[in-house]
Amino acid sequence: MSHAGQLDRFEHGAGFIAALDQSGGSTPGALSRYGIDASAYTDEGRMFDLIHAARTRVITSPAFTSDRILATILFQGTVDREIEGRGVADYVWSVKGILPILKIDKGLEDEADGVRLMRPIPDLEETLDRAREKGVFGTKERSVIRIANAGGIERVVDQQFELAARVLDAGLVPIVEPENDIAAPDKAEAEALLRTSLLAHLDTMGDRKVALKLTLPTVDGVWGDLIAHANVARVVALSGGYTRDEANERLARNPGLIASFSRALLEGLTVHQTDEEFDRMLDASIESIFRASMA
Repeated sequence: MSHAGQLDRFEHGAGFIAALDQSGGSTPGALSRYGIDASAYTDEGRMFDLIHAARTRVITSPAFTSDRILATILFQGTVDREIEGRGVADYVWSVKGILPILKIDKGLEDEADGVRLMRPIPDLEETLDRAREKGVFGTKERSVIRIANAGGIERVVDQQFELAARVLDAGLVPIVEPENDIAAPDKAEAEALLRTSLLAHLDTMGDRKVALKLTLPTVDGVWGDLIAHANVARVVALSGGYTRDEANERLARNPGLIASFSRALLEGLTVHQTDEEFDRMLDASIESIFRASMA
């Protein structure tokens, strides 16, 4: 399928995005929730071997199919590895029919003005070129909004769209992710400021399109104008620390918004389960998130 065909599937296809992109800082927590504590590895290499085995178990499960999963977000270390003798991005697309997306941000700067900007991304163009060669469809890049500070939020959106332009120039589709902290005391106000800034930036894009990954909103429907915007390929929601049940409930109240869940997707999966138990739990999780996304 051509890139245009993939883009059409991304924009209009049924399903949600499975986020499997835990990086170095978040991997110990992900392994712990999976039932593997730090005593099981003594170095970073072994840690990444273990998380790759866990991700491979998810991706190769019979529950993990394009019938309900539109795309999956992957960490660079995952894209550089193989599943069943094929590059992971190639396996995900060619075998599973699921669009592969690469997390490209390198973590966050210290908080200032109530936000955390992305750190610089060294050798970005080379990374994007390699990703395209490996069959990656798009990218994901995350920053964080802690409080409703208009100046800080504007800097987050400025940085996100500057990076998105470079991703588009490389022939990939960027997922802009300015995450709102679900614990913020003024989360609804921060979301309103973010919405205004995003709309202003989208109006300057001509005929180019980005996707948006946003926190499940405090006020239902607040992302509606973004979902309908001509320069938005898709708006997806991160669970942000909500349980799967609460995330699904919030998602279902926002038509047009689809999931891009990580922790909520993998909730309840452990290394100690038999393959039958694991696949049954994953199938139930995928089905519940799919139904909420299609509500």
